[in-house]
Order: sequence, then structure tokens, then C-alpha cells
Amino acid sequence: MLSEQRKKIHPHKFALWVAMGSITMMFAAFTSAYIVKRSQSNWLLFNLPVVFWYSTGAILLSSVTIQLALKAFRNRAMLLYRVLITITTLLGLAFVVLQCFGFATLQHHGVILLGNNSNPAASFLAIITGVHILHVLGGLIALSIIFCRAYSRSVRSYTSIPVEIASTYWHFVDFLWVYLFIFFKVMAG
Repeated sequence: MLSEQRKKIHPHKFALWVAMGSITMMFAAFTSAYIVKRSQSNWLLFNLPVVFWYSTGAILLSSVTIQLALKAFRNRAMLLYRVLITITTLLGLAFVVLQCFGFATLQHHGVILLGNNSNPAASFLAIITGVHILHVLGGLIALSIIFCRAYSRSVRSYTSIPVEIASTYWHFVDFLWVYLFIFFKVMAG
């Protein structure tokens, strides 16, 4: 009976995997629409600003730190866990800020992202990347919750399930950004 329970997936983990599947399908639809619309005569080709490379580095590094945080939590190294979850949260915030700088750089160079004078290529970039940023912000909310729990004196639960769920989701938004970044780089070339 105990071995049967160990084989079952935690309901929150299952819900997360279903949600990630849905999110993957949404971004597959976005990128498919991008490819179809790319054949329009008014499609503007432009390179992503270098700041998007920095944001990519920040989110990749945050995947490393959250994995190390999960390992530290499992080993009951709570001081190290607190430091690593703090760094992960700060890197996630840095990702969002750097993405905004990337958009501002494009606007500064005359690439209008949204509105009447925008180009479909820029609008697709803004919408797809903007929706990704919303998912990162969702991850930051989860990180903020486990961050607060890490520093709370009243919480003494040592179940790793919340940290595992946050870690899995964070790796997912990381992988999703890498996919989108490569997609945009290939499509611009």
C-alpha cells in the first residue's frame, strides 16, 4: 500500500503539469501565428537589442540558483536555502526589468511595439514576450511566497513540495524564454 502511494503524483504537481501543457500549447499557437503572418509584405525585420541577451543570462542563472535552493532545502541547509531563494527572486526581477529595457530600446530605435503605427512583427514580439513576462510574474509570486516562508519564524513545515513546484515552474518559464529567444533570433535572420 505504501509503495502505491509513492507512485502517485501530488495533486498540486499534477495541476502544474496540466497548466504547463496548456501554456505550451498557447505559445505554440503564438509562434505558429507569427510564422504565418511573417509572409506579409509589411513585415519589419529587426534585431533584438543586446539587453535581451542579458535577460536570458539572468533567467538561466536563476534556474541554477533555484535548483541549488531546492537541494539546500532538502538537505535542511536553511541559511543557504534562504540566500539562494533570495538570489533567484532577485534574478527573476532582473529578468523582467531587463525585458522592459529591451522594449524601451526598441521604441527608442523607432520600432513601435503596439498601437496605430506599429508593425505586426513588433506587435507579435510585444504580445508574445509580454505574455511570457506575465507568466514570469506568476512565478515571482510563487517565489515570493516561499521566500516569505523561508524567513518566517512561525512556519516550521519541512515539506519540499512547495519548493519543488516553484522550481519546476521556474525551470519551465526559463525553458520557455530560451525557446522564444531562439525563435525570435532565427526569425529575424
